[in-house]
Amino acid sequence: MSEVQLKKKKEELEEEHPMEHLLRMERMPHIWCPTCGIGTAVTAFLMALEKSQIPLKDTAIVSGIGCTGRVAGYVKLDSFHSTHGRAIPFATGLKLANPKLKVVVFSGDGDIIGIGGNHFLHAARRNMDLTVVCVNNFIYAMTGGQCAATTPITANTSTSPYGNFEQPFNLPYLAASCGAVYVARWTALDVRRLAKSLTEALQKKGFSFVEIICPCSTLYARRNRLGTGLDLMKFYHDNSVIKHGADLSELDIGFQSKIVVGKFIDRERPTFIEGVNQGLRGVLKEKFVEYGGPIDDD
Repeated sequence: MSEVQLKKKKEELEEEHPMEHLLRMERMPHIWCPTCGIGTAVTAFLMALEKSQIPLKDTAIVSGIGCTGRVAGYVKLDSFHSTHGRAIPFATGLKLANPKLKVVVFSGDGDIIGIGGNHFLHAARRNMDLTVVCVNNFIYAMTGGQCAATTPITANTSTSPYGNFEQPFNLPYLAASCGAVYVARWTALDVRRLAKSLTEALQKKGFSFVEIICPCSTLYARRNRLGTGLDLMKFYHDNSVIKHGADLSELDIGFQSKIVVGKFIDRERPTFIEGVNQGLRGVLKEKFVEYGGPIDDD
């Protein structure tokens, strides 16, 4: 595409795009491959931003490295592109520095669960008030198609050319067992259901987690001879089964098998900041009593 054509395309997008007020149109067109589902996931997220009615000036989005890591650069929010696997600790720092912020982590399975897995576990355990959106395409898509912590058994990748034989993580089970207060999973084609779950996750206080099953049209689909990304996306959608509140231990995803989707966890427990404040209040009360000072419950 020539420079003139590119400029014309950008002008058309700026004039016609219905979500222009939520996107950095000067950065369009995006870098994602044709029939990759990340763009659809972003659309659902933008729908959720509007429905949640959270002030955009009080919202920040953080991503790491990878295809999905580019999301933060396209959304018109305070955006932070962190190093590989460090999106959650960076987001934690933002939240602790300014508890009034709504902080969203939007990245891929390799970044959040592979490279950044340890941070994921402890943020959920602490119940940090974060919304974590994980686009799961079963592979390290941007860095060469390597086997990931979510790659289904027998799937072909650049580092498992004879098939993967490592048990992949069951992400909803992992999130819930570590303490997440909201857990859901949808495919990239479940746009309205996904947007609803993202809205609920944004409005939830505590560590909320939404997994989006999304095709990698360039590496995963080609290496496994699965057709185009659109073929793969349709397969995920057509072979998904909605089971709200399903047994989390039964949510493993096999290679080209049925995928259970839905909302699995929606519960309440004190956030990390609430717990710290409550604990400090108790300590201060004891000190006031010890030294004969006044006690103020406020």
